[in-house]
This record gives sequence, C-alpha cells and structure tokens, in this order.
Amino acid sequence: MTNLKYRRILLKLSGESLAGPDGFGIDPLQAEAIAGRVQEVYQMGVEVAIVIGAGNLWRGKQGLDRGMDRTTADYMGMLATVMNALALMDALERIGVYTRVQSAIEMRSVAEPYIRRRAIRHLEKQRVVIFSAGTGNPFFSTDTAAALRAMEIGASVLIKATKVDGVYDSDPKKNANAKKFDQLTYIDFLNLRLEVMDSTAVSLCMENNLPILVLNLWDPKALERALRGEQVGTLVTS
Repeated sequence: MTNLKYRRILLKLSGESLAGPDGFGIDPLQAEAIAGRVQEVYQMGVEVAIVIGAGNLWRGKQGLDRGMDRTTADYMGMLATVMNALALMDALERIGVYTRVQSAIEMRSVAEPYIRRRAIRHLEKQRVVIFSAGTGNPFFSTDTAAALRAMEIGASVLIKATKVDGVYDSDPKKNANAKKFDQLTYIDFLNLRLEVMDSTAVSLCMENNLPILVLNLWDPKALERALRGEQVGTLVTS
C-alpha cells in the first residue's frame, strides 16, 4: 500500500460493460472479467466502491420516445442497476472478494439499504461495496449517483471506466486525428460539452474538488498503474 496514490476509489461502470457482443443483457464472462480487474486492485489494499449503470438492460430513452412517464422510466433503470450489481457481486465473491450490495431503494431481501456509515465500515473491513439504484430519485443519472456516493464515502478519486484510453476532442473510432487530453479542468470539460460523463456529475465534482479519472478498464494494467500515480487516461481536476 505504500506506493498508492489513491487508497479509496469509486469506480463508475457502464451497464454495457456487463453486456455480451450485442450490447444487451448480462454476460457472465464479462462480469468475471470486470471482477478480475477489481480483484487486482483489491489485493493491492485499495478500498473499492462501485456504481454501475443499466444501459445493458433498460434504456429509458426508448420508453420516453413512446410516451412513457420520465419518472417511471427512471425507476425502471434504477431497478435494472440492482440486477447488474447482484451479477457483479456474485462474480466477485466467486473469486474470493468479499462484497456488499447497497440499494438506494429498499429491497432488504436482496440488498442492504444504503447507509453511509455502514458503507464506510465495509470499506474499512476490506469489502467491496456496490451502490445500486442510483440516488433513489428520478431525473438523476448513475454518473451523478457515482459523484454523490464518492463524496459521501470520502473517495480520493472518481474513476470513470470506459473502453477508450481517455478523453478525446472527438470520437477516436471515427476520427483518426482525434486529440487526446492527458489533463482537463472541470470548466474545460463542461465547455467542450464532452459526452463522457453527465454534466451534473462533473459540476458536483467541481464544487467539491473531487478528481475524475477517465481510463480504459480493459487495458490490463491501466487501473493498477493509475492507482500508483502513473499518467494513465485523462485526469479532470481544478
């Protein structure tokens, strides 16, 4: 632990990170791959909390386009994150990583209710904590939930896990000349209207001076290197 730059992290995963090749559903192999990445940093002594999205199971925009009530669509998305959290919990515990799922919407048969002090105690006891059901309120994204939970638990950094090695000024898959940023200020991130993360989440991090690190979780050593303080991905700070 002596060489770690960040000792407590909040890892934000997209729901699609659990999906199979078609982008939907829960692929056990993908869950196991993510669990393996988490296990690597868990064994380094890092305290790990996770927030996961639900895009692999439910996209609220589809419902909204058909006239669905926004609140109903958002609650459906929150419930879908609980399913993803349970799948990831199972994958983690099968490889010996003690894990707890907490939900912002009470469902005591499958998850603990979200209690800040209990979550912090789990982390101190070297348990991974997965926060599900977003903030428990409609109209807030899981990015915003990740920023909120990161600050509540006193995380050193919010890590946004993507399949790209940082933030670019345009889509690097479509533009070979896309420019990668090693570092950005919160204001620059917001002014450039980058779609990597919800603007409400970035504003919340800015107000509370919480660093955001965007990196490629599927790069085998990216997360480990970042936690040791090496230049990896894009760091968003003041």
